[in-house]
Amino acid sequence: MAAPVTEEQPFVVERPGVYLGIPDAAYHADPVPGGSLSSTGARELLPPSCPARFRHRRDNPQPPKKVFDLGHAAHHRVLGTGPKLEVIERDRWDTKEVKARVAAIREAGGVPLKRAEMDTVEAMAAELRNHPKAAALLQPGSGEAEASLFWVDLETRVRCRARIDWLTHATNAPRLIVADYKTCRSAAPDDLQKAIAEHGWHQQADWYEAGIRALGLHPEPRLVFICQEKEPPYLVTVAEPDPPARRIAAHLNREARHLYRECTTSGRWPGYADDVAMISLPGWVERQYEMELNL
Repeated sequence: MAAPVTEEQPFVVERPGVYLGIPDAAYHADPVPGGSLSSTGARELLPPSCPARFRHRRDNPQPPKKVFDLGHAAHHRVLGTGPKLEVIERDRWDTKEVKARVAAIREAGGVPLKRAEMDTVEAMAAELRNHPKAAALLQPGSGEAEASLFWVDLETRVRCRARIDWLTHATNAPRLIVADYKTCRSAAPDDLQKAIAEHGWHQQADWYEAGIRALGLHPEPRLVFICQEKEPPYLVTVAEPDPPARRIAAHLNREARHLYRECTTSGRWPGYADDVAMISLPGWVERQYEMELNL
């Protein structure tokens, strides 16, 4: 495992490995010369997105959004690392003074919060510590928070990267369980089924596990998701994609790596379709029409 990164000079990844202490901005800016592919990027390459949208987002990074502040702050409290949290004790956030302070905090890489938001984050962290499985997975000293992995896919020679919330220290156990923390609307298993499909978390799990294997950290890694609701009582579910989901994820990620290699080699990043797209009506419209005809 590589030594922690310092902020004395811009960070550049010269060789594959595990790196600790890379600031969020440096990681997401992609410190690999010539570029690398992340799990998020792999999902953006494939439908319902497309290579053109992936390239636009890569070349035009979005500024921080208030909607993500609570999730980032919860990560900080739960994992014990990340951006600095700063509470702004003001009733109104639309004044020039507060707007300037918010901008300064964001410019410094921090997260500005209202007092009620900080109280929510503290309550979420406390509730997570009461969950036996989640607390055991994130036990202090058992792993490294925000570990950045960089490797080369042997099949495509695509340079890949991943940022694991909690990389458990490798042991002689038959499986290495690593964790990713998610805040969500609902942690009910049925709702998580939809969330995994919608957000591609199964692909994220396969991607991270591939990085762990490629770097020789462990032959049998498993990524689990610690999912926590953002509303009281801040319920927690530890979830893992099942074998069929993992098989689908492995196929999709392989397709994404091949597509990325093709696009980077050709310099062409296509949109949704190059030819005329034949568009059908939604299935429910056709069924309704058929029912009306049979009346």
